[in-house]
Amino acid sequence: MIKHLRRYVLLMLGGLFFCLGLVGVLLPVLPTTPFMILAAMCFASSSPKFHQALLSNRWFGDDLRRWEATRTMKRQTKKRATAVILLSFGISIAVLWGESILQGMLLIFAMVLLYFLWRIPEEKID
Repeated sequence: MIKHLRRYVLLMLGGLFFCLGLVGVLLPVLPTTPFMILAAMCFASSSPKFHQALLSNRWFGDDLRRWEATRTMKRQTKKRATAVILLSFGISIAVLWGESILQGMLLIFAMVLLYFLWRIPEEKID
């Protein structure tokens, strides 16, 4: 009974994290990759089919497989994520022209995201 309950909870959490990751593609405040990593972790324990579907995805499957295997990211992935963060937060800050407090909060949030992104170890290239 507990095993089935755990599986369903992990399945629901995986679905929630996957949906948040999809929303994160459009909204700069929600980072996509961490939610997809969480979804993959949940699906690994609850649904091999969904887990494999995430790992086989053409857009983020390589990054998820690398994360599962080595807990690293490619420098190119970090550069792309940095560009998306800078672009989306830059647009958001420009849209909020005159709202200094909100602009400051967005700027701080972007800096925190970039700080944690660049602390992730990079893939070793031999």
